[in-house]
Amino acid sequence: MGCVRRRGTKWNAQVRIAGWRSFTKTFEKKSDALDWCRETETAIRSAPLNTSQTSPNLKFKFKDLIEEYRGKVTPTHKGHQSETYRLNRFANSWIGRVKVAYLTPRHFEQYRNDRLALVKECTVRGELTLMKRVLDYGIRTLGVGLTDNPIQFIELPSTYTPRTRRLENDEFEKLLNNALKQKNSFIAPIIVFAVETGMRRSEILKLRWSDINRDERTAKLTDTKNGDDRVVPLTRNAFEVLENLKKETEFVFPISANCLQLAWRRVKKNAGIHNLRFHDLRHESISRFFEHGLTVPEVALISGHKDIRQLFRYTHLMPQRISGKYKVFR
Repeated sequence: MGCVRRRGTKWNAQVRIAGWRSFTKTFEKKSDALDWCRETETAIRSAPLNTSQTSPNLKFKFKDLIEEYRGKVTPTHKGHQSETYRLNRFANSWIGRVKVAYLTPRHFEQYRNDRLALVKECTVRGELTLMKRVLDYGIRTLGVGLTDNPIQFIELPSTYTPRTRRLENDEFEKLLNNALKQKNSFIAPIIVFAVETGMRRSEILKLRWSDINRDERTAKLTDTKNGDDRVVPLTRNAFEVLENLKKETEFVFPISANCLQLAWRRVKKNAGIHNLRFHDLRHESISRFFEHGLTVPEVALISGHKDIRQLFRYTHLMPQRISGKYKVFR
């Protein structure tokens, strides 16, 4: 129900209805506040409820379904840590308290609009896509009381816009100089290795000495993101990085992902570099491969991309580095 309170010289209106987050707005006049309360209540209550329940458990909340999915399905995914973090946030939000049998497209439209005011469209799209998988699991496996997935009836935010960020001017030198000042001696070698090989952060940190073939100068990657193993040929600089490292453990770079992430932030801050992610080093590497004249199949072999379209999204060539090749045609 709605209520109106005087706050100084203005009127604060609030609408609270079970199964929804609270809605508040401030007005100059009390009459406007009362009208807004009535209109908001009418709009919320007009959302159709699911009348054909397939489960007798009408107390089963979205939070309960999220926890069920998090416990049984999420651990089987490669990105289970980040997925768990997002699922926990869903469960603790207002939409997690709504009973699953009464979820409607209007709930997820409201969630979408709330989140779009805080984060980017691609983030919201990813969150709603994950929620849709959770609901699909509940409908298919648990019979949670929904005949259709309500998220399929709403408009998702626009698709992901690929990043085009590459290292500019002397940014690589700045990164390397500040990485060499870190207490952890593996930070600088990792940055060089990432640019030279195009490997993902997880692939670099999982690399073992037993995966390195010194005779062929290759590195074997197992259990990669797309599920396939691949062998990456090492450039001269990448091989020199390995040659200068000591075999202290079975891992080539024996540090945690969190340690690398914190060090990366410090390096960027000290170097005065903004809007650069560690994953952008993979973009930089793949783009350089093409600029050096490697073919699409050769780059795909190194990067592990199965879809050529996805590979091209990672590729951001610099015209000034290509113009010199025109001399061949003169």
